Amino acid sequence: MNNKNNYFLNSELSIKEKDKETAKFHILPVPLEKTVSFGKGTSKGPQAIIRASNELERYTGKSEPCIQGIHTHPLLNCNKPLNVIMSDIENITKDITKQKKIPVTLGGEHSITYGAVNGVYKGLDLPKKHNIGILQIDAHADLRKNYENEAHSHASVMYLLGNEKFKIAQFGVRALSKEEVENRKMFNILFLDARDIYYKKKFKLPLNFPQKIYISFDVDGLDPSIMPATGTPVPGGLGYYESLNLIKNLIKGRQVVGFDVVELSPIKNFIAYDFTVASLVYEIMELINLND
Repeated sequence: MNNKNNYFLNSELSIKEKDKETAKFHILPVPLEKTVSFGKGTSKGPQAIIRASNELERYTGKSEPCIQGIHTHPLLNCNKPLNVIMSDIENITKDITKQKKIPVTLGGEHSITYGAVNGVYKGLDLPKKHNIGILQIDAHADLRKNYENEAHSHASVMYLLGNEKFKIAQFGVRALSKEEVENRKMFNILFLDARDIYYKKKFKLPLNFPQKIYISFDVDGLDPSIMPATGTPVPGGLGYYESLNLIKNLIKGRQVVGFDVVELSPIKNFIAYDFTVASLVYEIMELINLND
Protein backbone atom coordinates (compact mmCIF):
# COMPACT_ATOMS: atom_id res chain seq x y z
CA MET A 1 0.00 0.00 0.00
CA ASN A 2 2.99 2.31 -0.24
CA ASN A 3 2.24 3.17 -3.86
CA LYS A 4 0.33 6.48 -3.86
CA ASN A 5 -1.99 5.05 -6.53
CA ASN A 6 -3.31 2.58 -3.94
CA TYR A 7 -4.36 5.23 -1.44
CA PHE A 8 -7.11 7.83 -1.84
CA LEU A 9 -5.69 11.38 -1.68
CA ASN A 10 -2.35 9.95 -0.59
CA SER A 11 -0.36 12.94 -1.89
CA GLU A 12 -2.26 15.32 0.42
CA LEU A 13 -2.74 13.28 3.59
CA SER A 14 -0.59 13.27 6.69
CA ILE A 15 0.25 9.98 8.40
CA LYS A 16 -2.25 10.85 11.13
CA GLU A 17 -5.01 11.54 8.58
CA LYS A 18 -4.48 8.09 7.02
CA ASP A 19 -4.58 6.28 10.34
CA LYS A 20 -7.02 3.37 10.36
CA GLU A 21 -8.01 3.87 13.99
CA THR A 22 -8.89 7.55 13.81
CA ALA A 23 -9.96 8.19 10.19
CA LYS A 24 -13.65 9.04 9.79
CA PHE A 25 -13.90 7.75 6.21
CA HIS A 26 -12.79 4.27 5.20
CA ILE A 27 -12.38 3.66 1.46
CA LEU A 28 -13.10 0.11 0.29
CA PRO A 29 -12.15 -0.38 -3.40
CA VAL A 30 -14.13 -3.21 -5.03
CA PRO A 31 -13.01 -3.87 -8.65
CA LEU A 32 -16.04 -6.01 -9.46
CA GLU A 33 -17.02 -6.76 -13.05
CA LYS A 34 -19.13 -9.88 -13.40
CA THR A 35 -22.65 -8.92 -14.54
CA VAL A 36 -22.16 -5.77 -16.66
CA SER A 37 -24.51 -5.94 -19.64
CA PHE A 38 -23.22 -3.30 -22.08
CA GLY A 39 -19.98 -1.33 -21.77
CA LYS A 40 -17.09 -3.00 -19.94
CA GLY A 41 -14.37 -1.75 -17.61
CA THR A 42 -15.81 -1.41 -14.09
CA SER A 43 -12.99 -3.58 -12.71
CA LYS A 44 -10.63 -0.69 -13.44
CA GLY A 45 -12.87 1.92 -11.79
CA PRO A 46 -11.66 1.93 -8.18
CA GLN A 47 -7.98 2.14 -9.08
CA ALA A 48 -8.68 4.95 -11.57
CA ILE A 49 -10.59 6.92 -8.91
CA ILE A 50 -7.82 6.48 -6.36
CA ARG A 51 -5.11 7.38 -8.88
CA ALA A 52 -6.97 10.55 -9.92
CA SER A 53 -7.60 11.52 -6.28
CA ASN A 54 -3.90 12.25 -5.91
CA GLU A 55 -4.38 15.28 -8.15
CA LEU A 56 -7.12 16.75 -5.94
CA GLU A 57 -6.55 19.70 -3.65
CA ARG A 58 -7.17 19.24 0.07
CA TYR A 59 -9.22 22.42 0.08
CA THR A 60 -12.51 22.34 -1.83
CA GLY A 61 -13.19 26.05 -1.59
CA LYS A 62 -15.21 25.55 1.59
CA SER A 63 -13.29 23.13 3.78
CA GLU A 64 -10.69 20.36 3.99
CA PRO A 65 -12.78 17.16 4.35
CA CYS A 66 -9.65 15.06 4.83
CA ILE A 67 -8.88 16.69 8.19
CA GLN A 68 -11.19 14.10 9.75
CA GLY A 69 -9.16 11.33 8.16
CA ILE A 70 -9.39 9.01 5.14
CA HIS A 71 -8.11 5.46 5.39
CA THR A 72 -7.90 3.26 2.29
CA HIS A 73 -8.28 -0.50 2.51
CA PRO A 74 -6.60 -2.86 0.00
CA LEU A 75 -8.40 -3.71 -3.23
CA LEU A 76 -10.95 -6.43 -2.53
CA ASN A 77 -10.25 -9.77 -4.19
CA CYS A 78 -13.06 -10.20 -6.73
CA ASN A 79 -11.83 -13.51 -8.20
CA LYS A 80 -14.53 -15.35 -6.25
CA PRO A 81 -18.20 -16.25 -6.72
CA LEU A 82 -20.55 -13.26 -6.43
CA ASN A 83 -22.19 -14.45 -3.22
CA VAL A 84 -18.77 -14.77 -1.55
CA ILE A 85 -17.79 -11.28 -2.72
CA MET A 86 -21.03 -9.89 -1.26
CA SER A 87 -20.25 -11.59 2.04
CA ASP A 88 -16.71 -10.14 2.04
CA ILE A 89 -18.04 -6.62 1.39
CA GLU A 90 -20.64 -7.06 4.12
CA ASN A 91 -18.07 -8.20 6.67
CA ILE A 92 -15.68 -5.31 5.97
CA THR A 93 -18.35 -2.59 5.96
CA LYS A 94 -19.87 -4.10 9.10
CA ASP A 95 -16.51 -3.90 10.87
CA ILE A 96 -15.95 -0.30 9.70
CA THR A 97 -19.42 0.72 10.89
CA LYS A 98 -19.00 -0.95 14.29
CA GLN A 99 -15.97 1.27 14.80
CA LYS A 100 -18.26 4.29 14.23
CA LYS A 101 -16.58 5.09 10.92
CA ILE A 102 -18.17 5.72 7.52
CA PRO A 103 -17.53 3.11 4.79
CA VAL A 104 -17.02 4.52 1.29
CA THR A 105 -17.25 1.68 -1.22
CA LEU A 106 -15.80 2.35 -4.67
CA GLY A 107 -16.98 0.25 -7.62
CA GLY A 108 -16.94 -1.70 -9.61
CA GLU A 109 -20.43 -2.54 -10.75
CA HIS A 110 -23.53 -1.51 -8.84
CA SER A 111 -24.17 -4.96 -7.38
CA ILE A 112 -21.64 -4.13 -4.63
CA THR A 113 -24.23 -1.92 -2.92
CA TYR A 114 -26.07 -5.00 -1.67
CA GLY A 115 -23.12 -6.17 0.45
CA ALA A 116 -22.25 -2.67 1.60
CA VAL A 117 -25.75 -1.72 2.78
CA ASN A 118 -26.22 -5.00 4.65
CA GLY A 119 -22.83 -4.58 6.29
CA VAL A 120 -23.73 -1.09 7.50
CA TYR A 121 -27.08 -2.35 8.77
CA LYS A 122 -25.44 -5.14 10.78
CA GLY A 123 -22.68 -2.85 12.03
CA LEU A 124 -25.24 -0.39 13.37
CA ASP A 125 -27.15 -3.24 15.03
CA LEU A 126 -30.52 -1.73 14.10
CA PRO A 127 -33.79 -3.51 14.96
CA LYS A 128 -35.21 -3.42 11.41
CA LYS A 129 -33.84 -2.95 7.90
CA HIS A 130 -36.43 -0.25 7.25
CA ASN A 131 -34.46 1.92 9.71
CA ILE A 132 -32.01 2.65 6.85
CA GLY A 133 -33.00 4.82 3.89
CA ILE A 134 -31.11 4.45 0.62
CA LEU A 135 -30.72 7.53 -1.58
CA GLN A 136 -29.97 6.22 -5.07
CA ILE A 137 -28.72 8.54 -7.83
CA ASP A 138 -28.81 6.59 -11.07
CA ALA A 139 -29.90 6.58 -14.69
CA HIS A 140 -31.59 3.23 -14.03
CA ALA A 141 -33.97 1.92 -11.38
CA ASP A 142 -32.06 -1.40 -10.96
CA LEU A 143 -35.31 -3.07 -9.93
CA ARG A 144 -35.26 -6.10 -12.22
CA LYS A 145 -35.74 -9.45 -10.59
CA ASN A 146 -32.96 -11.98 -11.25
CA TYR A 147 -31.63 -10.15 -14.33
CA GLU A 148 -29.97 -12.50 -16.86
CA ASN A 149 -30.25 -15.39 -14.37
CA GLU A 150 -28.12 -13.61 -11.78
CA ALA A 151 -29.81 -12.49 -8.56
CA HIS A 152 -26.86 -10.26 -7.65
CA SER A 153 -26.84 -8.44 -10.99
CA HIS A 154 -26.11 -4.72 -11.16
CA ALA A 155 -29.63 -4.38 -12.65
CA SER A 156 -31.23 -6.17 -9.69
CA VAL A 157 -29.50 -4.60 -6.70
CA MET A 158 -32.38 -2.33 -5.67
CA TYR A 159 -34.88 -5.15 -6.14
CA LEU A 160 -32.91 -7.21 -3.63
CA LEU A 161 -32.66 -4.35 -1.15
CA GLY A 162 -36.31 -3.35 -1.57
CA ASN A 163 -37.34 -6.95 -1.07
CA GLU A 164 -35.43 -6.94 2.22
CA LYS A 165 -37.48 -3.91 3.39
CA PHE A 166 -34.81 -1.21 3.13
CA LYS A 167 -36.44 2.12 2.28
CA ILE A 168 -35.38 3.52 -1.10
CA ALA A 169 -35.63 6.92 -2.80
CA GLN A 170 -34.43 7.19 -6.42
CA PHE A 171 -33.18 10.30 -8.22
CA GLY A 172 -32.23 10.95 -11.84
CA VAL A 173 -33.69 7.76 -13.34
CA ARG A 174 -34.48 8.00 -17.05
CA ALA A 175 -34.34 4.39 -18.26
CA LEU A 176 -36.62 1.79 -16.68
CA SER A 177 -38.79 -1.14 -17.69
CA LYS A 178 -42.49 -1.75 -17.04
CA GLU A 179 -41.44 -4.44 -14.56
CA GLU A 180 -39.46 -1.83 -12.64
CA VAL A 181 -42.41 0.60 -12.62
CA GLU A 182 -44.49 -2.12 -10.96
CA ASN A 183 -41.70 -2.96 -8.52
CA ARG A 184 -41.46 0.69 -7.51
CA LYS A 185 -45.10 0.47 -6.48
CA MET A 186 -44.64 -2.87 -4.75
CA PHE A 187 -41.75 -1.60 -2.61
CA ASN A 188 -43.28 1.87 -2.15
CA ILE A 189 -40.15 3.50 -3.56
CA LEU A 190 -40.00 7.30 -3.64
CA PHE A 191 -38.61 8.84 -6.81
CA LEU A 192 -37.80 12.06 -8.60
CA ASP A 193 -36.81 11.14 -12.13
CA ALA A 194 -34.39 13.10 -14.32
CA ARG A 195 -37.19 14.76 -16.29
CA ASP A 196 -38.83 15.90 -13.05
CA ILE A 197 -35.54 17.32 -11.80
CA TYR A 198 -35.02 19.14 -15.11
CA TYR A 199 -38.45 20.76 -14.85
CA LYS A 200 -37.80 21.73 -11.20
CA LYS A 201 -40.47 19.54 -9.67
CA LYS A 202 -40.59 20.04 -5.91
CA PHE A 203 -39.54 17.11 -3.72
CA LYS A 204 -38.88 16.63 -0.04
CA LEU A 205 -38.21 13.42 1.83
CA PRO A 206 -41.19 12.67 4.09
CA LEU A 207 -40.71 12.87 7.84
CA ASN A 208 -41.15 9.11 8.15
CA PHE A 209 -38.23 8.39 5.80
CA PRO A 210 -35.39 6.91 7.88
CA GLN A 211 -33.02 9.22 9.72
CA LYS A 212 -30.05 7.00 8.87
CA ILE A 213 -29.10 7.46 5.22
CA TYR A 214 -26.98 5.42 2.84
CA ILE A 215 -26.08 7.10 -0.48
CA SER A 216 -25.57 4.99 -3.60
CA PHE A 217 -24.27 7.08 -6.51
CA ASP A 218 -24.08 5.35 -9.89
CA VAL A 219 -22.02 7.70 -12.06
CA ASP A 220 -24.37 7.14 -15.01
CA GLY A 221 -26.75 9.33 -13.02
CA LEU A 222 -24.62 12.18 -14.38
CA ASP A 223 -25.23 13.37 -17.92
CA PRO A 224 -23.02 11.68 -20.56
CA SER A 225 -21.70 15.10 -21.59
CA ILE A 226 -19.67 15.10 -18.36
CA MET A 227 -19.61 11.35 -17.65
CA PRO A 228 -19.38 9.14 -20.75
CA ALA A 229 -17.03 6.75 -18.91
CA THR A 230 -19.70 4.32 -17.79
CA GLY A 231 -21.29 1.19 -19.21
CA THR A 232 -24.68 2.65 -20.10
CA PRO A 233 -24.53 6.46 -20.54
CA VAL A 234 -28.11 7.70 -20.89
CA PRO A 235 -28.82 11.25 -22.16
CA GLY A 236 -30.69 13.72 -20.01
CA GLY A 237 -28.74 13.18 -16.81
CA LEU A 238 -27.76 15.36 -13.88
CA GLY A 239 -25.07 18.01 -13.72
CA TYR A 240 -22.16 17.87 -11.29
CA TYR A 241 -23.23 20.68 -8.94
CA GLU A 242 -26.88 19.76 -9.44
CA SER A 243 -26.10 16.31 -8.00
CA LEU A 244 -24.18 17.67 -5.04
CA ASN A 245 -26.90 20.18 -4.25
CA LEU A 246 -29.48 17.40 -4.43
CA ILE A 247 -27.52 15.33 -1.90
CA LYS A 248 -26.98 18.35 0.35
CA ASN A 249 -30.72 19.01 0.55
CA LEU A 250 -31.72 15.37 0.95
CA ILE A 251 -29.39 14.61 3.87
CA LYS A 252 -30.18 17.77 5.80
CA GLY A 253 -31.20 16.82 9.33
CA ARG A 254 -30.30 13.17 8.76
CA GLN A 255 -27.22 11.03 9.43
CA VAL A 256 -25.24 9.53 6.53
CA VAL A 257 -23.95 6.13 7.62
CA GLY A 258 -22.19 5.11 4.40
CA PHE A 259 -22.00 5.67 0.68
CA ASP A 260 -20.77 4.15 -2.53
CA VAL A 261 -19.83 5.49 -5.96
CA VAL A 262 -20.06 2.88 -8.69
CA GLU A 263 -19.99 2.05 -12.40
CA LEU A 264 -17.01 4.09 -13.57
CA SER A 265 -15.54 2.42 -16.67
CA PRO A 266 -12.38 4.42 -17.37
CA ILE A 267 -11.64 5.47 -20.95
CA LYS A 268 -7.99 5.12 -21.84
CA ASN A 269 -6.18 8.48 -22.09
CA PHE A 270 -9.30 10.41 -20.94
CA ILE A 271 -8.44 10.98 -17.30
CA ALA A 272 -10.87 13.90 -16.86
CA TYR A 273 -13.68 11.45 -16.11
CA ASP A 274 -11.66 9.61 -13.45
CA PHE A 275 -10.90 12.98 -11.88
CA THR A 276 -14.59 13.94 -11.96
CA VAL A 277 -15.51 10.84 -9.96
CA ALA A 278 -12.65 11.33 -7.48
CA SER A 279 -13.84 14.91 -6.96
CA LEU A 280 -17.39 13.68 -6.47
CA VAL A 281 -16.28 11.22 -3.77
CA TYR A 282 -14.34 13.92 -1.94
CA GLU A 283 -17.16 16.46 -2.12
CA ILE A 284 -19.70 13.97 -0.80
CA MET A 285 -17.38 13.55 2.17
CA GLU A 286 -17.48 17.32 2.60
CA LEU A 287 -21.29 17.36 2.50
CA ILE A 288 -21.38 14.68 5.21
CA ASN A 289 -18.94 16.62 7.40
CA LEU A 290 -20.88 19.88 7.02
CA ASN A 291 -24.13 18.09 7.76
CA ASP A 292 -22.92 16.35 10.93
